Parts: sequence; structure tokens; C-alpha cells
Amino acid sequence: MIERKNLKPGDKLPSERELSERLNVGRSSVREALRALELLGLIETRRGEGTYIRDYGGHQLVQLLSTFILQDENAKRDIIETKYLIELDCLWLNLHKSSDGQLQEFKSWAETAHYTDDEFFLKVVRLTENHLFLRMWIILKDYYNSLQLDQIATSKEEYVQLIDMLITRNESLIRNAYKSLRKLSKN
Repeated sequence: MIERKNLKPGDKLPSERELSERLNVGRSSVREALRALELLGLIETRRGEGTYIRDYGGHQLVQLLSTFILQDENAKRDIIETKYLIELDCLWLNLHKSSDGQLQEFKSWAETAHYTDDEFFLKVVRLTENHLFLRMWIILKDYYNSLQLDQIATSKEEYVQLIDMLITRNESLIRNAYKSLRKLSKN
């Protein structure tokens, strides 16, 4: 319902009674669900005002779930590997789907804007117009960030060079530029 109505942080949710009627469930079930969402920090109840969606961008849910999911080194390696594979696949999709104009616009942004690695690759993923990749990447990015790994220093020139390789439409050059940016072996 939040997604369908495009509700944002700060928006008010319907009352328990209204949710109960809409969802065709008992009020006690709605109350328990709301309590669980509030414990997770996704909503907040303001006494006498109602229930509101919280800003869950830097949300603790990922850290909470990470303690269960990322208990061993294999799971941590899998998160890193999968995030990198999705980024590489999104570069490949952009190689085939993005117009020259879109890539030039992306390059102009990369040359002039101030951005983080996450912001850069969010643009890469969004440029594919593949909503499933976008959702998977965002989740993996949050888990990846919860690992609190040492940050790899990446220069603006390396990001721009990656876009330059996209513009060449040479898959091998793109792969090598990505591996260089991520400090991965070239093999």
C-alpha cells in the first residue's frame, strides 16, 4: 500500500480501523503489525496524531538483519561478490541499452558533481532502467556498507575513465576499467 500510493517519510498512515477494513483483518492483527514496524523503526506513532512513515534511508534494519545473515566470512564474501557482479552486469546493460547522449550526460555529471561511490553506482544502475537490479543493488549496497570495510580510495578520474570505456562500447575495456576501479585482479 505504501508503494502503490507512493507514500514518503513523514506521510500519515490510515488509522488502525481503516487499515483493518482495507486489509480485511482484525484490529489486533493490524495493531501487532504496526507495533512490529515501529520496533524496526519504519514507522512512528505520535500520541493523539496518528502513525507516520519514518525516514528509513540510513535504517537500523539492515544492521539488525546483518547480525543474522552475515555471521560467517562466506556470507560476507558473497555480499561483496554479488554487489560487484550486479555493478558489472549493469555496466554491460548500459553498454547495450544506453544511448550515446545518455552516456555523455552521465560523463558530464561525473566530471562536475561531487559524489560518493554509492551515488555513482546508483546512477549506473538507474541508467539500465532495470528495476529488479536497482532493488537488488540497493539491498546489497546496504549490507555491503554494514560490513564497514576499509574504503578503497577512488579518484574522480577513475569514475570518468569507466564512463569513457562505456562510451567506447568495448566490453573488455569496460571490464578492465571496473576491475581497476575496484582494485580487483585483471584475470
